Amino acid sequence: NQVMGQLELWESAEKYETGVHVLPKHLDEEVARLHLGQLGVKLTKLTAKQSEYLGIPAEGPFKPDYYRY
Repeated sequence: NQVMGQLELWESAEKYETGVHVLPKHLDEEVARLHLGQLGVKLTKLTAKQSEYLGIPAEGPFKPDYYRY
């Protein structure tokens, strides 16, 4: 997570003023995907029907705004 956060800050520094920030959720989810891949776990993508039922975008993020990663 720290490396992904550092990459985000390096590549998108103009988005962030000096201070403490909650980084985008997609970074944590990307780390999880990469980790699961190393464990041999294969994830599927949500279908449109599943996405609609859950009320979240098929591509994520999958956690509510109040959830702190």
